[in-house]
Amino acid sequence: MNPVLVVATHNLKKGGEMITLLSDLLPGVTIQTLADFPPAAEPEETGATYAENAKIKAEAAAAHTGELCIADDAGLEVDAMGGEPGIYSKRFAGEETPFPHKMQVILERLAGVEGDARSARFRCCVAIAAHGLETLVFERTCEGIIAHESSGAGGFGYDPIFFLPERGCTMADLTAAEKHQISHRGKVLPVAAEAIRGILALAPSVP
Repeated sequence: MNPVLVVATHNLKKGGEMITLLSDLLPGVTIQTLADFPPAAEPEETGATYAENAKIKAEAAAAHTGELCIADDAGLEVDAMGGEPGIYSKRFAGEETPFPHKMQVILERLAGVEGDARSARFRCCVAIAAHGLETLVFERTCEGIIAHESSGAGGFGYDPIFFLPERGCTMADLTAAEKHQISHRGKVLPVAAEAIRGILALAPSVP
C-alpha cells in the first residue's frame, strides 16, 4: 500500500496546486486533502506568523487523520503598506470580500507610488506533521512588484496584480507550469518533498 500524505486544506484551488506539485515530487505517495477525511474542520489560524499558522493546520490535520500531513500558510507582503496584508491576506478587507475587491483596495492605496517603491513578495511557509514526529517548517519567497492594474486569468488570490519584472507579466499571466517554476509555493514544496522522502525512507509506517 502506498504511503499517504494529506494536504491540510479544503481550498480547492490551493489544494489542487499543491497536489499537482507534490504528485510530481513524490511518486508512489497517495496524496489526499481534508475533503477525504470528513468531518475535518480547519482550525482557526491564531498564529502571529506564517510558520505558526502552518503548524497549527498541519498538526490539527495529523491529529484528525492519523496520517502524515502538510499545510501551508502564505501571503502577499507589500512594502509600501508596511508588509500588509501579510498573514492576514485571506482576511484583508474582510474575509468574505472577493479578491478583485481586495486587489482594488491595494491598488488604490498605492496610487501615486511608482517604480521600486511598489516592491512586494509572496511568502509561503510549509509545515509537515505526524503523530510522534517533530513538526518541520520550511519557507520561501517570490519577489515582484505590484502592478498598476490587474492582468491575467490564471492562478488565484492576488496573482493578477503581482508583476514579475523578469517575466514582463503578472503571476496570473503565466501558465500553471510556468508559475510552478518560480512561485513561492513552487520553491518551497520541493524542499518539503525532500524532507517527506526522508521521513518515509526512515519510517515507512509513519505515522
